Amino acid sequence: MLFREAQTPDIPQLSMVRLSVQENRLSNPALVTARDYTDYLTQRGKGWLCEAEGTIVGFGIADLLGHSIWALFVLPEFAGQGIGKRLHELMLNWYFAQASETVWLSTAPGTRAEAFYRRQGWQETGRTKSGEVRFEMTIGEWKG
Repeated sequence: MLFREAQTPDIPQLSMVRLSVQENRLSNPALVTARDYTDYLTQRGKGWLCEAEGTIVGFGIADLLGHSIWALFVLPEFAGQGIGKRLHELMLNWYFAQASETVWLSTAPGTRAEAFYRRQGWQETGRTKSGEVRFEMTIGEWKG
């Protein structure tokens, strides 16, 4: 498997991965546009992806401006192979090399994603207005 920085030509495949997940599904896929991906990859932050035999099987995008993890998704058939963990590591290493501000993310409660973030050391800070679990990670927690 190859891990590399995500580029704008990758957006169609990134979107396919995002729409393939069984948990944390978009209620309306039109809410996340190609323009959103472009902004997060080129203006707001940076992304990484994992390819297996030329097909993108997972990706993650860190939002430096919003101090958040905007996306971390892996094709269901590639879950449990360490792809999400490696993408998570790439994003947070890059984020904390650029900023010292606490980074946050949210995910649906009771999901594999929630358990994953807890295992990675994220601290729950409450719920979002939509009921998702809100997590934060400080630079000290990440580097410690």
